[in-house]
Amino acid sequence: MRLTGQQIYLRPLELSDGNGSYPNWLNDPEVCRYNSHGESLYTSEMAHAYIASTIDNPTIKVFAICLNHNNQHVGNISLQQVSVKNQSAEFAILIGELSIYGRGIGYEAGQLLLEYAFTALNLHRIHCGTHIENSGMQHLALKLGMQKEGIRRDALFKNGRFADIVEYGILYNDYKKGLK
Repeated sequence: MRLTGQQIYLRPLELSDGNGSYPNWLNDPEVCRYNSHGESLYTSEMAHAYIASTIDNPTIKVFAICLNHNNQHVGNISLQQVSVKNQSAEFAILIGELSIYGRGIGYEAGQLLLEYAFTALNLHRIHCGTHIENSGMQHLALKLGMQKEGIRRDALFKNGRFADIVEYGILYNDYKKGLK
């Protein structure tokens, strides 16, 4: 399966991606500044094990974000904790290549993933949470049509201190309205 946009396409994450840049992203302090990664060494073996655990797993859909013009794998985007019963999933994104920050790649990838979630998977609700200081992700969530739903206080321990997580969500009907 391939979901194609103007600048990028999404394809399922493959075992071979564990041999590329992907494991290095999770060791980069700037890339991991606001997420739960980056506090211990992440190896290609760990990446391979993670990727293998996602293949044919109905509760997680992980895609590589690749540039159309050169096929470079620049990040990952996923639906996690996919619940058929609740028709919901958690949205997560990691742009690993700092050189493409600010080009709208995350927004385009997010649009493609939401379309897939709501139309192909028939989900009702998508949600995400981010570090209180991650203004980029907060902006992305709002731009994708998500609404701020609340704050989980001291929910993430990062760099020796607790931080709040800001929660966002979007329902299918809100997504549909935003397409008009």
